[in-house]
Amino acid sequence: MWQRFTERARRVVFFAQEEAGRLGENYVSTEHLLLGLVREDDSLAAKVLVRMNVSLERVRAEVEKQVTQGDGRLGQDMQLTPRAKRVIDLSYDEARSLNNNHIGTEHLLLGMIREAEGMAAQVLTGMGVELKRAKEIVVQMQTAKGLDPYIAPEAASLKGKDLVAIADLSQDELTAIFDMTRKLKTKEISPADQRKILEGKTLAMIFEKPSLRTRVSFEVGIFQLGGQAINLQPSDIQLGHRETIADAARNLERMVDIIMARVFSHSTITELAQFAGIPIINGLCDLEHPCQALADFYTILEVKGKLDGLKLAFVGDGNNVAHSQMLLAAKVGMNFTIGCPEGYEPKLEVVAKARAAAEQTGAAIKVTHDPIAAVKDADVVVTDVWASMGQESEAAERAKLFQPFQVNAALMSHAKPDAIFEHCLPAHRGQEVTDEVIDSPQSVVFDEAENRLHAQKAVMVLLAS
Repeated sequence: MWQRFTERARRVVFFAQEEAGRLGENYVSTEHLLLGLVREDDSLAAKVLVRMNVSLERVRAEVEKQVTQGDGRLGQDMQLTPRAKRVIDLSYDEARSLNNNHIGTEHLLLGMIREAEGMAAQVLTGMGVELKRAKEIVVQMQTAKGLDPYIAPEAASLKGKDLVAIADLSQDELTAIFDMTRKLKTKEISPADQRKILEGKTLAMIFEKPSLRTRVSFEVGIFQLGGQAINLQPSDIQLGHRETIADAARNLERMVDIIMARVFSHSTITELAQFAGIPIINGLCDLEHPCQALADFYTILEVKGKLDGLKLAFVGDGNNVAHSQMLLAAKVGMNFTIGCPEGYEPKLEVVAKARAAAEQTGAAIKVTHDPIAAVKDADVVVTDVWASMGQESEAAERAKLFQPFQVNAALMSHAKPDAIFEHCLPAHRGQEVTDEVIDSPQSVVFDEAENRLHAQKAVMVLLAS
């Protein structure tokens, strides 16, 4: 039976079992299904209720008021009552009537209303939830343009926009990107539906620097969204040499739908954005690494459940990764401290932008030359290589200067006990980080790397769908 359910709908039933156990019941009834349903507060069922001006909190409160607590055994693998089974049968009937092969949360809602006699139906109808109107809204959502039910209103400003720098994104736009990342990663938007989003569209990937994560995540990402990628290496186009950046941009905009560029100079990104009338995505430059920061912060959100009020400590060079993380932290209300050697601070203009944004969110942005002070009571500790691509001639000198800033067990001990460790990779083990840290349970570096895929898919969806 459960093969008929979407992942979301299965989770509702799992939540319902938890709710029944919490309330001391041995069986899952309709009221527990309803409690499970309102826990999925961004599901299609929740969106139907919101459109009908029904508060999910009020639904939960009403069920809690009416339910009688029993003496059942918490955690038991509970079966459904006959009424709850009737809801499932009716939900499947509703799904088939709407030409859906699987039961989603919206069909569970319709089934609860149709069942009529259980507590779930009584609570819903008592709040004015009528079957006919609920079904009309479900049909509207189903026949709307593919992504309409999934894209938050605040994401509208991203359509056709460039992702040049974190500094250019609003707090609402960042929230929309994280929301879409979650929907793609958890398959709330099914893989089949994802393959339709950018069907027939092409991503041009310009590389001036070598890449593992950037190339693979973008190429796999556009494929999973139904499009295809063209990999343009330096020898292929000789950007800015064989022809001007402006001319290359004018050519590409007529042949492809998105351009991602991983380049040395930020001016290359801005010139591409100036002359190409299609979305430009900064895959890395000397000033910022916005795609990395989005994946980093989505990973923090997954692990910690929030961003605002946390402390992120960046230990090492005040480079492009530090810039993007600092700016993003300021915009979401996260405190940010960088510990770096003297002379390797972030650019003053970036710090100024971050502090200006932090005035609106209450975040604290600090620069220190003391690694222990930077890491003290941190929720997240981040580092990066001491010498980036193009700085190989400085590597030996930097290794001496940065040695006190190595992230090792001793330094991590000054962070909070549940602090997590992040690194954008590749890591130079034994230099900026030790094996005991990067391989420890606190390390989320490979989750972070995976989230490059999901976050960049979200960016492409919102900019180019």
